[in-house]
Amino acid sequence: MKINWTGFSKKTPAERLEFLKAHELLQDENWQNLANQYYLPLETANQMSENVLSILALPYSIAPDFLIDEQVYQVPFVTEEPSVVAAASFAAKIIKRSGGFKTKIHNRQMIGQVALYDVPDVAKALEQIQNEKSALLKLANQAHPSIVKRGGGARELRTDFLEGETDFLVVYLVVDTQEAMGANILNTMLEALKERLEEITGGQSLMAILSNYATEALVTASCEIDFHSLSRDKAEAERTAQRIVLASQFAKQDPYRASTHNKGIFNGIDAVLLATGNDWRAIEAGAHAYAAHDGAYQGLSQWEVDLEEEKLYGQLTLPMPVAAKGGSIGLNPMVVASFDLLGQPTAKELASIVVSVGLAQNFAALRALVTTGIQAGHMKLQAKSLALLAGAQEDEIAAVVAELLKEKQFNQAKAKEILTKMRKEK
Repeated sequence: MKINWTGFSKKTPAERLEFLKAHELLQDENWQNLANQYYLPLETANQMSENVLSILALPYSIAPDFLIDEQVYQVPFVTEEPSVVAAASFAAKIIKRSGGFKTKIHNRQMIGQVALYDVPDVAKALEQIQNEKSALLKLANQAHPSIVKRGGGARELRTDFLEGETDFLVVYLVVDTQEAMGANILNTMLEALKERLEEITGGQSLMAILSNYATEALVTASCEIDFHSLSRDKAEAERTAQRIVLASQFAKQDPYRASTHNKGIFNGIDAVLLATGNDWRAIEAGAHAYAAHDGAYQGLSQWEVDLEEEKLYGQLTLPMPVAAKGGSIGLNPMVVASFDLLGQPTAKELASIVVSVGLAQNFAALRALVTTGIQAGHMKLQAKSLALLAGAQEDEIAAVVAELLKEKQFNQAKAKEILTKMRKEK
């Protein structure tokens, strides 16, 4: 069903919810949870964490019409940072005109490791581990039979020897965790291997733990953008495309720029991870490690231009071991609503959505940086925040923002001054 989202941003929150209801984008129960602001119950929160006092709420938004692998998604965002949702929505609209995003799931497996030290004969230990590889994989699967019943389980076992101040023999276990992120699955299996690995190697086990550097769960999102979607002026469109490519190259060469470049990508990714109850900290850790997989920290995205075809091409590859089940996903009513809004995606589909959002966010940021500059959009949003902090009511905000933007410099004191003057003149 094709949906006309024109004017959606101008509606009130209640009108937006009615729009979702009218287009049957949510089941009634989940629509009611959003409409009634039914957040995570305090009783549930108290079981999820320690020393709980209350609940912290963040804005819950929607970035509509992401065309990904020929399917349209309405993507939930949870973020307090101004312009993120608007930028993602803008990028999704432009990229949809040129065919949308295409994704590739390279694999969907997680890695864990057992670190051993004081191994008396490393060569013999490595040989013995290789000889017992099948038995060790079987032992790992016996520790978590439920994942095996669901079609997953331990798939590979490999080793490495790290020489340094202390030498470590490391055993890596690769596991298909199906729809779960897999931390508990991996850790259970690894703990089951520790004792046998100590027997085989004669060494001591230091730890057995999942790795968030999920190089066996890589996902690539790509897109192409026709020049005419960048600007009606052909010369300006070409210039914008070339400058986006240069910005991408700059982030590959300079780690100071790369850090901010990648943060911009995660403005969108984190927003979707939060909305879907996934561990954004784990995903960020793995992605930032991946940004240095060639030996130097670099920008994660890549943009190229074809002047003959008049197209801009973008690509982003990330470790993306997100979950569609498990953890707190089924406990938080807002997370349940997010999966409903997305059409109940599998873990692989969600990974494709998330990486596509990251590429969209990157495009929007780079386009702004190399054209109008990043401040053009931010200043209006900053003025709005200052108006709210000054105490402006809903019907006063637009006027305060307009006056603030006339100032060369503005702050909260200036916002209060403008608001006071406005109220006196009424």
